[in-house]
Amino acid sequence: MSRTGAQFTLLLCLLICQPLRADQPAQDGFVYLDQILKSARYDVRYAGADNFVGEPIDGYQKSRIILTREAASALAAVEKDVALSGLALKIFDGYRPQRAVDNFRRWASDPQDIRQKARYYPQLDKPALFRDGYIAKHSGHSRGSTVDLTLVESKTGEELDMGSPFDFFGPISHHGTALVSVQQTRNRETLRQAMLRHGFEPYSAEWWHYTLKAEPYPQTYFDFPVQ
Repeated sequence: MSRTGAQFTLLLCLLICQPLRADQPAQDGFVYLDQILKSARYDVRYAGADNFVGEPIDGYQKSRIILTREAASALAAVEKDVALSGLALKIFDGYRPQRAVDNFRRWASDPQDIRQKARYYPQLDKPALFRDGYIAKHSGHSRGSTVDLTLVESKTGEELDMGSPFDFFGPISHHGTALVSVQQTRNRETLRQAMLRHGFEPYSAEWWHYTLKAEPYPQTYFDFPVQ
């Protein structure tokens, strides 16, 4: 091949391949979940103002969910599992940049900002959010294999009633609580069993929060933005 031909081939490859790479997360080993799951719905709360802080969170530049490749693959198996019962997944959060966790800590340290108290933590004061472990220096989400989610009806997209909304801080959101109805308990258990079958473990204080047991980066907290 001539030098001119080789240069043309290289240029063509760059033009074709670059857009594909541009739609990949900034960190190797991570994927956009909407490129893996087929039927999931998304409500990326921290990319907008509909969350317990009341404003977009640092690091969420786009309304997309990122997970490690391993966690995304396991979640795809969960998706197929629940589809057999006419259900689909609805995802609230996945990978969370460390700068977002820092944002939460600054917010929780400001006693004057209680805009969202009535909706998300009516029975708690802000110091309790630290004491009870809802807000911490680090989050498992920043390791990339933790996901916040619920179940919806496949045909309508209607969320199953879990007894408390996503990110509600309090005992009613705990697994095993007696504060929810029998049907709400069953709905939570449907999600829990599906996640357990495919390698995820629950967090006792939040019915929506699951982490891949065999997470690939158990000691690493990432900070690349969601973009």
